[in-house]
Amino acid sequence: MTQEVEMKEAQALSNTVSSASLPSTLHHLKEIASLIETGAYAKEVRRIVRAVRLTIMLRRKLKAATLSAFLNFALAPGSEAHSKLSSYLPKEDDRDMDVDTASSAAQGPKYSVPDIEIYCYLLVLIFLIDQKRYDEAKACSSASIARLKNINRRTVDILASRLYFYYSYSHELTNSLAEIRGNLLALHRMATLRRDELGQETLLNLLLRNYLHYNLYDQAEKLRSKAPRFEAHSNQQFCRYLFYLGKIRTIQLEYTDAKESLLQAARKAPVAARGFRIQCNKWAIIVRLLLGEIPERTVFMQKGMKKALTPYFELTNAVRIGDLELFRTVAEKFSSTFSSDRTNNLIVRLRHNVIRTGLRNISISYSRISLSDVAKKLRLDSDNPIADAESIVAKAIRDGAIDATIDHANGWMISKETGDIYSTNEPQIAFHSRIAFCLNMHNEAIKALRFPPNSHKEKESAEKRRERQQQEQELAKHIAEEEDDDDF
Repeated sequence: MTQEVEMKEAQALSNTVSSASLPSTLHHLKEIASLIETGAYAKEVRRIVRAVRLTIMLRRKLKAATLSAFLNFALAPGSEAHSKLSSYLPKEDDRDMDVDTASSAAQGPKYSVPDIEIYCYLLVLIFLIDQKRYDEAKACSSASIARLKNINRRTVDILASRLYFYYSYSHELTNSLAEIRGNLLALHRMATLRRDELGQETLLNLLLRNYLHYNLYDQAEKLRSKAPRFEAHSNQQFCRYLFYLGKIRTIQLEYTDAKESLLQAARKAPVAARGFRIQCNKWAIIVRLLLGEIPERTVFMQKGMKKALTPYFELTNAVRIGDLELFRTVAEKFSSTFSSDRTNNLIVRLRHNVIRTGLRNISISYSRISLSDVAKKLRLDSDNPIADAESIVAKAIRDGAIDATIDHANGWMISKETGDIYSTNEPQIAFHSRIAFCLNMHNEAIKALRFPPNSHKEKESAEKRRERQQQEQELAKHIAEEEDDDDF
């Protein structure tokens, strides 16, 4: 019994020693502040990037007492920034504070670079959003943007881009995005004049998100087309730009460009950004269906996406079969999901593709069928289904979707017989074009090769050169022998 008590006491002592030896959150924040100060004085942006990355790792460990102690450490007490930021933090008991929090105010240096002040704004803003105090976060973000307008330093650009994002995010959480559209445009103009390319990227994406939130696709396209473009500095911002571009192209019926942008955004997105990749795949699936393509089953079976993509899988199945009733059932069953994804309008466009697929299956199955039966098989629920079926068949024939004719007198759709294509010259023409393409590529490759000049004569000239050198040596030897004979 005594041994068990001693073992428990030893374990408790070891736990207290190990916890005391671990650096506290406040200690990490101090190291990040010194890193930002070093980067600001040396004008090294990479240090600021590292500081932001370390801050994201500490995000879940931030507490009000820790932030209050850090503000006392980094900012001068009584200053405008210190008093403003401290007002957003609640007062907590001393027992919630870290070990070295109490003595930090007396020991802490006060930084003179504005980068530290902006970093303090960022920390408090992240804390308020995580605590779901959105109104205070909105006020704090507005104050941080007002302070940013008076600072023009390239080392602040990294922190400013994060503040821009949380500024828009806090207003989005409070349903007041329309209020800041003018400010975002002014900030984008300011970033352009200051040649802050990362800020331009971030603000352009925020403006596009702002316009798309209110379905202002034309204004978003005008801004995107006139905004300056340059090499992407942030992979995350480039992925967001591709996603917004894909959504704009989809609404504008430019499905091929939209598909390319959405798939590229999904491929470039980080693996950890699962929600973003799910959204990209949802829109890409709809676009591919509108193009007449059927996505592979592996698209819906990706790790962590199967449940989220289930409504789109059933929708794809309905489009593939061409069953209008099943399509209508799926659209009603998952209407809330499609509304939250804001793809309802695109689902309505798919109805025409479902009808066309069903009509193609009918034309393949029947050589002659009445228009009333076509309307029944397509399950058209209109007042005059026969007339609708006739117009649908006529449009499909004109577009080349089916190879058939309409007998208006008898009300029939007569499909043309699909003969054996291998009995025609089409396979020969197809193989001929492929072989010609390969031969042309081979000829162009041969023409593009570079050979040294007179390479085919190099072996012959070398032999002649050896013969000539041998003859010269023999002639020199003969002359030398004749000279020796004359001397004697």
